[in-house]
Amino acid sequence: MTKQKLVMVGNGMAGVRTLEELLKHAPDLYEITVFGAEPHPNYNRILLSPVLAGEQTIDQIILNSYDWYAEHNITLHTGKQIVSINRARRIVTASDGTTAHYDRLLLATGSNPFILPIPGKDLEGVVGYRDIADTQAMIDAATTHKHAVVIGGGLLGLEAANGLKVRGMEVSVVHLADSLLERQFDRNAGTLLRKSLEARGLTFKMETQTEALIGDSADGTAGRVRAVRFKDGSEVPADIVVMAVGIRPNTSLAQSAGLHCDRGIVVNDTMQTFDPRIYAVGECVSHRGIAYGLVAPLFEQAKVAANHLAHFGIGRYVGSVTWTKLKVTGIDLFSAGNFTGGEGTEDITLSDPLSGIYKKLVIKDDKLVGACLYGDTADGAWYFRLLREGRNIADIRDTLMFGESSLGDTGHSGESRAMSMAPEAEVCGCNGVCKGTIVNAIKGKGLFTLEEVRKHTKAAASCGSCTGLVEQILMNTLGGDYSASPKAKPMCGCTDRTHAEVRQAIREHKLLSIPAVQRFLEWRTPNGCASCRPALNYYLLSTWPHEVEDDPQSRFINERAHANIQKDGTFSVIPRMWAGETNSSELRRIADVVDKYQIPTVKVTGSQRIDLLGVKKQDLQAVWKDLGMPSGHGYAKALRTVKTCVGSEWCRFGTQDSTLMGKQLERALWRMYAPHKVKLAVSGCPRNCAESGIKDVGVIGVDSGWELYVAGNGGIKTEVAHFFVKVRTHEEVLEYAGAFLQLYREEGFYLERTVHYVSRVGLEYVKKKVLDDADNRRALWERLQFTLKDEPDPWHQPVEAKLDLRQFAPLSLTAE
Repeated sequence: MTKQKLVMVGNGMAGVRTLEELLKHAPDLYEITVFGAEPHPNYNRILLSPVLAGEQTIDQIILNSYDWYAEHNITLHTGKQIVSINRARRIVTASDGTTAHYDRLLLATGSNPFILPIPGKDLEGVVGYRDIADTQAMIDAATTHKHAVVIGGGLLGLEAANGLKVRGMEVSVVHLADSLLERQFDRNAGTLLRKSLEARGLTFKMETQTEALIGDSADGTAGRVRAVRFKDGSEVPADIVVMAVGIRPNTSLAQSAGLHCDRGIVVNDTMQTFDPRIYAVGECVSHRGIAYGLVAPLFEQAKVAANHLAHFGIGRYVGSVTWTKLKVTGIDLFSAGNFTGGEGTEDITLSDPLSGIYKKLVIKDDKLVGACLYGDTADGAWYFRLLREGRNIADIRDTLMFGESSLGDTGHSGESRAMSMAPEAEVCGCNGVCKGTIVNAIKGKGLFTLEEVRKHTKAAASCGSCTGLVEQILMNTLGGDYSASPKAKPMCGCTDRTHAEVRQAIREHKLLSIPAVQRFLEWRTPNGCASCRPALNYYLLSTWPHEVEDDPQSRFINERAHANIQKDGTFSVIPRMWAGETNSSELRRIADVVDKYQIPTVKVTGSQRIDLLGVKKQDLQAVWKDLGMPSGHGYAKALRTVKTCVGSEWCRFGTQDSTLMGKQLERALWRMYAPHKVKLAVSGCPRNCAESGIKDVGVIGVDSGWELYVAGNGGIKTEVAHFFVKVRTHEEVLEYAGAFLQLYREEGFYLERTVHYVSRVGLEYVKKKVLDDADNRRALWERLQFTLKDEPDPWHQPVEAKLDLRQFAPLSLTAE
């Protein structure tokens, strides 16, 4: 039987999802040809922002590799734009003359960024933010230029601004409205977001209209953009201008073919256009007068189109109830339904600006009709389910604000939420994947990693906001067999070896240098890269202490300079104060140093230390010498601090001397390098004033001794530490805490926090190694003490620490 010919124009997420669904139902029905205007296979457009910020690479966001097309006998034409459709002859023609005949045609042409029709819009350095080329243009600009202006305070604009800021540019965001993300969130959430982003160094010009872009030619009309001019006559410098003011459905091809278009390519409920042989999905579509820009509705459209192309004829797309879950530079946001309220509605609001949490629920006729969440979005999916189902919430109204966990004793952790979810509860809103589907795939297909779950279920494969929940479901389903993705992935593009394989080779074959590792493991790149060299350096030092020589050039700039670089190129210095305790002599020295070197800012940190901000690099050595205090390692993948309360020495509630215990811990561990930063805390009583419950190691005094907690995290995603063990003496605290940290040092992957290490190997595994095996515990503690023996203080023993002193000498320019 001769196969029918299916041609798809566009190679984006919605179109390829349609092909994936089609191949499930009718893998042999069509001979498929795909034309993509970009020179890439299908990739996750949502993840362009992490690429811009340097968190991921282009290769990591590819959804369907070239091999996938080949495996499914799909002819792929990349870098070829279709310019005409002959509906009578059923032929499409590309810009290079390539043609293809179709029996069915699928249009997935997406959308185009809207470029403001203002003078200077065609200058060099003016870009939209829609594809890989735009992203690469911004990355290139950040390497050679300083000033960036982003026009548009929506999601794309803020992500572009954040990425450019991370890459070292000075960024101004220009927004016509008085609130950020005004289409997705109310004014209060927008205000909180703006304040948070301003604290990270972004500048905002709100309620500002752009009049023109000025070039660097004599008359300002040509060359590269150099400034942005506003309606009020003011200007800001700009070496790159990012237009992020919205998108428009790409309908030009459909219109030229005579298809009906109205704010998109008009389709019916089967995703067919005016011509029944031609289907359309994605951002280019107008369905019942609505053009959707979110991924979840587009994937719903893809499923319906695939059903009809497969001749099932059972699906109808009737529109989508949309919700928005975003992560803007690490800040969680969620909105759904009518979150602004109005006639006949009432609002329930929780606002805690100090903690960065804002929640607004809108109720009408005892039903939830809208939700807006900032900072804490864990219950967003539950609120959306209530909204979509139209459930009467009168019986849970009093506890509605406190989320699903308030309905029963399910706790608040991600693990508890995953365990308490019903099988039919939706986990991935983008792809419509419920918990039961994930669990069945894990058990039925033998899945062990997050990447495998993504591949087989599509959960966490789009926006990524449900990744943590999917990982928790994996952990609950597999127990100790769970494998986190860092174990399965190569270290970097220089090798196919994983972190675990590299650590094993260094240990088993006693490799003692980076070149030796690279030769033995047949590194593709002779000298490695900025990702693998720091990891190799750490693995060597932690495996063979006192035998391997540190390679300072394989450390990041902060560790090379032994100070924390700031956005203006100066450094911050944090002298160590044992357990947060200081005295008048140290404070007097700090004050003298501040005056002598004209240090502009002195700030108390959250870990009870004093931070001197704005130190010139050439002054660092002198500052360290005059302070006469040890390095606080506030810049390093190392022990940062041991935070304490005043404990029984002063506090009338204290049960144990937490300050003394903190000093002993910090003095024992302060020169300890690790896979990532490590923070400790000691509280003198269960009131836990030192926040021991969210530290890598937390110690809490009780009447009969000390309780130890491990693998907490107070970062972007707060994780409560696990109870580990109860001991009686200070010596036991040192031994048990030290053994746990040494196990982490020996087995953790570089840049893996303790919370992720324990999640990967399992708490029971750690307890078995440290609590159940006394000999192994003592051996771990002894190995850590051996490692730290004679470890130099880089501030006051620069030669022993192999500090390159030439980096602190100011450059002298000589005229010739």
